[in-house]
Amino acid sequence: MISLKALRRRIGSIKSTQQITRAMKMVAAARLRRAQERIIEARPYADKMREVLQSLSLRTDPTAHPLLVRREMQRVELLAITTDRGLCGSFNQNVFRSVERFIQENRTRYAEISLTMMGRKGLDYFRRRQVPITRDYVGRFPETDYQAAAAIGKDVVEAYTSEAVDGVFLVYNEFRSPLVQRVVIKDLLPIEPLEAESDYPAVEYIYEPSAEAILSELLPRYVEIQIYRALLESLAGEHGARMTAMGAATENAQDMIEKLTLVYNKARQSAITTEMLEIVGGAEALR
Repeated sequence: MISLKALRRRIGSIKSTQQITRAMKMVAAARLRRAQERIIEARPYADKMREVLQSLSLRTDPTAHPLLVRREMQRVELLAITTDRGLCGSFNQNVFRSVERFIQENRTRYAEISLTMMGRKGLDYFRRRQVPITRDYVGRFPETDYQAAAAIGKDVVEAYTSEAVDGVFLVYNEFRSPLVQRVVIKDLLPIEPLEAESDYPAVEYIYEPSAEAILSELLPRYVEIQIYRALLESLAGEHGARMTAMGAATENAQDMIEKLTLVYNKARQSAITTEMLEIVGGAEALR
């Protein structure tokens, strides 16, 4: 049977852990509020830009800009966004499973599938499994800003325009609520054109100063905005998942404390009873 000293030590250890998980939950909740505000503000702009660019790609000469050129999809790249830190439940595992499922289902469709990893957890996971990783970006989440997304977007644009890859997909957790994050795989490049509207005549755009000048500014920014939106979605989802996981850990710690306290009280009561019997037995022996 476990000694009373060992039980007290275990209860104290669990209480210390509970204080840590409770503090982490509060920190994640505070960060979640800020991240949620940022993603709500960024979504309309990112969605509208995607809609405009899809419409533009339908009615623009593909040779007007290298990012509009569509090639046979032989070499594709997945830009997968994970976290640098753990303690966020199945947040990263869901991304891992989605990436592995994509690779498995498209192994024969594409000649080559490579990864660009955002976050240390994803980098470590796929390195151990010897999956080809073209680039990695670690430590971008604590200070996620537009400059970080722009730097990643520049590398993605360069890889596509140099024909190192024929297609780029984004894989990330889309934030729905603190309890729900959904993994999505979105095509980033090439830009998928909207379906032609048969009820309306095709609209021809008039460019000023020129189509090349406007597209050279707009298309790279489109890539950056979509990556920035994915980073914000993933960041908000990470804080929500961590808040939920730490809340569950705090509750589990409380359950363990109550159970161990009950065991401790029973053991203490048994020890007191034994001591009383020994005292009574000793007193009877002295008579």
